[in-house]
Amino acid sequence: MAAGHRADALDKSNADTMAFAPFEWMLALRYLRARRKEGFISVIAGFSFVGIMLGVATLIIVMAVMNGFRADLFSKILGLNGHVVVLKIGESFKDYDEIARKIESVKGIQHALPLIEGQVMVSSRVQASGGLVRGMSEDGIKSLKLVSGNVRFGSLDGFDTSQGIAVGMRLANSLGASINDTITLVSPRGATTPFGTAPRTKAYQIKAIFEMGMSEYDRTVIFMPLGEAQKFFSKRDAVDFIEVMVDDPEAVAGYQADIMGAIGRTFQTTDWQQRNETFFRVLEIERLVMFIILSLIILVAALNIISGMMMLVKDKGRDIAILRTMGASRGAVMRVFLITGAAIGVVGTLAGFILGVVFCWNIDEIKGVVAWLTNTQIFDPAIYYLTKLPAKIDPGETGMIVAMGLGLSILATIYPSWRASTLDPVEALRYE
Repeated sequence: MAAGHRADALDKSNADTMAFAPFEWMLALRYLRARRKEGFISVIAGFSFVGIMLGVATLIIVMAVMNGFRADLFSKILGLNGHVVVLKIGESFKDYDEIARKIESVKGIQHALPLIEGQVMVSSRVQASGGLVRGMSEDGIKSLKLVSGNVRFGSLDGFDTSQGIAVGMRLANSLGASINDTITLVSPRGATTPFGTAPRTKAYQIKAIFEMGMSEYDRTVIFMPLGEAQKFFSKRDAVDFIEVMVDDPEAVAGYQADIMGAIGRTFQTTDWQQRNETFFRVLEIERLVMFIILSLIILVAALNIISGMMMLVKDKGRDIAILRTMGASRGAVMRVFLITGAAIGVVGTLAGFILGVVFCWNIDEIKGVVAWLTNTQIFDPAIYYLTKLPAKIDPGETGMIVAMGLGLSILATIYPSWRASTLDPVEALRYE
């Protein structure tokens, strides 16, 4: 009891001690430089630093890759497919030119593209494969910058009158075909005969080869002039639907109401969010789960800080007692150990931030080095659809990760620091 009164008296006499005084920083930094007999504590502090650094860096890298994957995938899907699809209910879509003009008169609409779409078998002298024919006009295909801006061989000029087709790079390679070669398209929807529907077969010359950067599209999509597609699929003067491109794909729901107001109620519209709802929901769930799982790495590193600090407090019991008898307040002792522990977490978090950002900036080069060292193909386009590994750093998300690392690091030091401040100097020096 008497010892407690003496400790309280020391605290009251030093109540005006300035918080985070220079001697507190000096002691904290000295404790970080452990002597030889304290090497084990230094090793724990080192592992805590590495754990925080790798946890923050890993979380930044993984979230950046998932953001880049999502953004790149969206740009490919929205760059080829319409943001809104307009279908005619109950009859052939013959007045597509008039409807397209009405749609394009709506504010915020970029293009309204009449389209015919059908599955075909594609064959050459060396190989056969499945394909998806998209029949559209020359102006329509040129308005798709993902296609017209990535033509590797040939040209789209005169596409309407050429009676040729444009194919993806991967499809051309699998067929062993190049520019101006002829390939054969076979459609099950051909002419009707007394014996049933006969498949329609016709040879077309390749006028252009494009590479959109999404392996699924480059391997299957074939563009055909709209008039030729109407003949090939026996559509006469009709189309399947109209694809609409808007200024802001994220606000596509608002455009649907305006489009329906312009063209009437005999049509049906669907947007890209509805058509890909399940796919994008899976991406969001996967992203959230990965964030939670990888956050546990930072939490484990923060727990290492607690264990290291508890051992440091136990080892420095004599020093704490001497500081208290010399006039240091409980708050000063607590701040010394708070600075010691927080320094590990703060420096580790900042190092992890730098490591993660630098890794994201050079991710393709790092992927190439790892692939060369392991002699394996990393991020196979046939599986992941995209031809390169994307990484997009979201400043807000990265800031949240850094804040989480700093917060957990500081919280981890509070309990050990409080234990140090409550140490009774008389008890600590009794057996010295």
